[in-house]
Amino acid sequence: MHLIVVARIIGILLMIFSLTMALPATLSFIFVDGVLNAFLTAFAVTLGCGVLLWLVSRGKQADLGIRDGFLVVSLFWTVLGLFGALPFYLAEHPGLSVSEAVFESISGLTTTGATVITGLDDLPISILFYRQFLQWLGGIGIIVIAVAILPILGIGGMQLYRAETPGPVKDNKLTPRITGTAKVLFLMYVSLTAVCTLAYWLAGMSFFDAICHAFSTIAIGGFSTHDASMGYFDSPLILLLCSAFMLFAGLSFSIHFQVWRNRTPGQYFRDSESKFYLGVILISAIIICAYLMIAEHHQPWEALYHGIFHTVSITTTAGFGADDFSSWPTFLPVALIMLSFIGGCAGSTGGGMKAVRVMLIGKQGLREMKQLLHPNAVIPLKVGQHRVEAKVVSAVWSFVAMYLISFVFITLIMMALGLDSLSAFSATAAAINNLGPGLGEVAANYHSVSAAGKWVLCYAMLLGRLEIFTLLVVMSPGFWRH
Repeated sequence: MHLIVVARIIGILLMIFSLTMALPATLSFIFVDGVLNAFLTAFAVTLGCGVLLWLVSRGKQADLGIRDGFLVVSLFWTVLGLFGALPFYLAEHPGLSVSEAVFESISGLTTTGATVITGLDDLPISILFYRQFLQWLGGIGIIVIAVAILPILGIGGMQLYRAETPGPVKDNKLTPRITGTAKVLFLMYVSLTAVCTLAYWLAGMSFFDAICHAFSTIAIGGFSTHDASMGYFDSPLILLLCSAFMLFAGLSFSIHFQVWRNRTPGQYFRDSESKFYLGVILISAIIICAYLMIAEHHQPWEALYHGIFHTVSITTTAGFGADDFSSWPTFLPVALIMLSFIGGCAGSTGGGMKAVRVMLIGKQGLREMKQLLHPNAVIPLKVGQHRVEAKVVSAVWSFVAMYLISFVFITLIMMALGLDSLSAFSATAAAINNLGPGLGEVAANYHSVSAAGKWVLCYAMLLGRLEIFTLLVVMSPGFWRH
């Protein structure tokens, strides 16, 4: 490995990341909300550490290998998550501890949306903006890494269906083309955020709320500037608009790229993963809306838009709320948490295992049943018109196995740290799926979770966002052997 080159990359990332504190610092200066010194100190520390790493490694040149790629991707969120916690820790309000500040920062950057802060409506405006901005930055970082970098390392979901829907990067090596891809993705991301901001503003949000919620909607993050989340606005129109943008952001940005480049909107309905993703949400929304009506938990019209909104919000792992879904009747709260395991499409800002993997597992199960009935038949596994190679199926099974093993292990740890079984189950699911809200003690926020529990959940958030293997590989002893 070339650790000195990795250090230079991290140094550059820290220098760039320090600039993200300039916008909230400017807001703090304009509105005199008392947090300016916290942002200036955090800016100076982050910039200083970045410059130091860059100076130490300046002039060192080497081609990055696969191991270097794993390390850079893992450090991307870990280091930025730690430095991103500085404003939360240094600010008198909300006055977070070290574990709480790191939890809030990593939750934002991984677009999880779990929070330890209560009284959001009374927070300084600059802190509110900073939380939302962290999620927006994390969202574009996720897209670029998922579409352009993880497939090169053999980790992401994009390579699972590239034969069917070739993305903007087809090369299986690091090339300057990644720079061009990142620029296109960033332009699409900014444009979609601008459209979402305008839609929210026209629907009745203030401009500040509109841009803040557009940040977390397109990033599928779920942070809000209000304790009541989207329920604060008490507007069916806003909930339906939010549902539409979350649904769109949960589709692969590789597909968005294809539609934008070829001007073929029909591509969304020809892609197997997109059809599976939309189909799951449609069927789930019908069941949930119908059950809310039958149980008379809401009036029919309210049951319709609340059911649609929460189905999309939880399945895409955005985690916005407009109602306390943890109090919904019978199986609905657990069913919604289980839907978050599917998550968005590969190459989207959504979390979870990704729809393409769940789809392939389902297809493989059906194939095995057919094979039992016809032992001598040759039954290929196909996605659309393309045959899926055995090594891809093996990779999917391995991923799902490690995902579930990690989930069970972390759940047991959370129970050992004092959470009841329902709270531990939902907190782990919400963290590893990058969802945010849970059930039981963590239905509203994670303030009551112990400091050790918060660190464990930070690990779970990073584990889920980095596609499990990225972090596990770096933590394995064999990774560090020559």
